Amino acid sequence: MRFDDDLSSCAELVQKGDPDRFLATMAAPVAARPLLFALYAFNLELARAPWASQESMIAEMRVQWWRDIGAEIAQGGAVRRHHVATPLGRLLRADLAIYIDPMAEARRWDIYKDPFEDEAGFDRYIDATAGGLMWMAAASLGQADEAVVRKFAYGVGIANWFKAVPELVSRIPLLDGTPEGLRQLARKGLEHIQQAEKQRALVSKEAGHALLSGWQAKAILKQALRQPYRIAEGSLGHSEFRRRAGLIWRAGLRRW
Repeated sequence: MRFDDDLSSCAELVQKGDPDRFLATMAAPVAARPLLFALYAFNLELARAPWASQESMIAEMRVQWWRDIGAEIAQGGAVRRHHVATPLGRLLRADLAIYIDPMAEARRWDIYKDPFEDEAGFDRYIDATAGGLMWMAAASLGQADEAVVRKFAYGVGIANWFKAVPELVSRIPLLDGTPEGLRQLARKGLEHIQQAEKQRALVSKEAGHALLSGWQAKAILKQALRQPYRIAEGSLGHSEFRRRAGLIWRAGLRRW
């Protein structure tokens, strides 16, 4: 299969499985899209791996497969043939591939459906998954301060977690599913985003295209803060028109 066919496969995977990141990628410069599509397709494949089988051993093998891909990329050698792994291996810098391992280790937690030990454990999970993904994307595109990117990614990760709660709650119990507990988490996510925004100058315009994937996070967290019951209902978010208008506005101003 040709490289262009692999990229088309990645883009189609993201379009179907992660439409918000697909829209954000299409709003980025053409030159940035191949790397973003490969990364976001990888993220989907890894996130699905723990749920691919009821057998924990099979799920472990699927997660381990992606850990091995990360190691192959980090070592700078040949990467095994796969419609997502192959373009990822060609486009992701070896020094950034080291973040795949902590992402995969965090996803192993999903296999066993255990509750998080405490707030710190939950924060590590969000940072390894949402933070690791956004940092690889941002650092691939341009200069950026890692701490700022990860602060922003934390808020985005909380917003995405809230949107997934109706499906996740039957698999991984929430730390505190009470209205006040959810408000506290939404408030914490907002604070992280606001702190990152104050340091916007530390993220270059080029790297900022990767942060555009979180264009809805602030609005979703504010919604959750006002109406936490909508988290369980799965009704967070805005109309398709408002979603797209917000993305176009931010992309036009080059603001994340």
